[in-house]
Amino acid sequence: MNIQRFIAPTAREALDKARAVFGDHTLILSNRPTANGVEVMATAEDALGNLDQGSQTSPGLMAAIQAREADETRAPKQAPKAPIRMDALLQQMPKPVVKANPRQSVAEDTEQLAMSTLSFQDYVRERMLRRRNEEMTGEVAPETMPTFARKNRLDAVRDSAPLPKAPSVLKHNPLRGLAVELPAEQPRKTAVAAPAAAPALLNELQSVKDLIEERFNTLTWMNQTRANPLHSNLMLKLIRSGYSPALSRTIMERLPQDAGPADAMKWLVKVLERNLRTDSAEAPIWDKGGVFALVGSTGVGKTTTAAKLAALCAAKHGPNNVGLITLDTYRVGGHEQLRAYGRMLGVVAHLAHDKAALQDLLGLLAGKKMVIIDTTGVAPRDPRKDDILEVLDLPGIERLLVANAGAHGDTLDEALAAFKRVGCKQAILSKVDEAVKLAPALDALIRHQLVLRGITNGQRVPEDFARANANELVATSMRAHTKSAFDPSTLDMDFYFTESSSGMAHGALHA
Repeated sequence: MNIQRFIAPTAREALDKARAVFGDHTLILSNRPTANGVEVMATAEDALGNLDQGSQTSPGLMAAIQAREADETRAPKQAPKAPIRMDALLQQMPKPVVKANPRQSVAEDTEQLAMSTLSFQDYVRERMLRRRNEEMTGEVAPETMPTFARKNRLDAVRDSAPLPKAPSVLKHNPLRGLAVELPAEQPRKTAVAAPAAAPALLNELQSVKDLIEERFNTLTWMNQTRANPLHSNLMLKLIRSGYSPALSRTIMERLPQDAGPADAMKWLVKVLERNLRTDSAEAPIWDKGGVFALVGSTGVGKTTTAAKLAALCAAKHGPNNVGLITLDTYRVGGHEQLRAYGRMLGVVAHLAHDKAALQDLLGLLAGKKMVIIDTTGVAPRDPRKDDILEVLDLPGIERLLVANAGAHGDTLDEALAAFKRVGCKQAILSKVDEAVKLAPALDALIRHQLVLRGITNGQRVPEDFARANANELVATSMRAHTKSAFDPSTLDMDFYFTESSSGMAHGALHA
């Protein structure tokens, strides 16, 4: 093989020298910058046919490779380029020349090109044989070995392709849970998990919104009370009387702005009276008659209240028009206590163990003016409450809640809420004589809107039973009491301002 090296100040001049020697069929093997200019190694395509005679490297090629390796140790070299034609090289002249690492050897260059010296000779031999075959047969055979031009195109495509995205590294944050990203192969699981998290997010946003509204409402209310001291005084009086801050604020928000102290107090009392539902405009419960089941917590006085109602009805309509039934089989002596009251009134007290027995007794006492059913006391949070009260699920039975007027406001609120859910729409306040403050009981009745059918204020039967009078009850609740450690001071009023809608439904209070 005849391989020559041409050195010129520019690449174009070096190519012109090579073309002058080998003609138009010049094959450029490599070009690189040197200290004297640009070096181009070229040969003629016809000269490559001599490689068919053997696979040994020609002395000229070996000498050129050794000379190039010796020069690379003195000057930086450029990565060898693929052999291309003269016209293709002229089109690529404006492109910059990429310099290779000066420490690379010829062996590394050939390894970078994925072709050793022997494979290069095989490539040249295969190419010459393919060209001769094409000239003889006139067919163009497909290229089975990669050419330098194809390899350059593949390298360019590989270099221009985007790098694969590195997997995201999760950073540990001690203030929140570790967030694990699902892989792209699981889009369905991610889509299913998103709706499950949406309600929790909405609840968090709603809680933040409620908190902000509560704070703004509190600031507005505090500014209003400082501007109008009458509001603060009336609010303090309501809370000291035992009314809840929720109800007190709801009422004070509707106070007329131009009302004086006396008129404001009268307006306040009237509002409480109108919102306390009683049966004062109707006939007494013992005159109307019916089947009433007294329910409530343990120890609130259901049996004594049943005896008082039976005595009042017997006094008005006679003992023959009164029926007594007890379901209290849990408490020791419960049946005997009601039976003792019945003997004093001349009324027989019956015992029902289950729903079927109660239904039979109600059929037996169907002609009575009033039938009173004494039930087992059950706490509002007792899991047996629904099973015990399920016996009363019979037509014609009205449930009458008996509540202790002296209980704490939270206890009354829980009892009224629990029994209201099982059908109680009316109530009787017992032990009014033991209550230091009557306002908590009235507050719970107003907020839950239960009809008050009467009050009991002692153990005497039937003298200590009275009809509910809203005017007297509200007046009693607003009277001044002795100083208590539980009464708030003026400085403590800021802690009582809460959102009014949390304690009462919108529109439930009629000012």
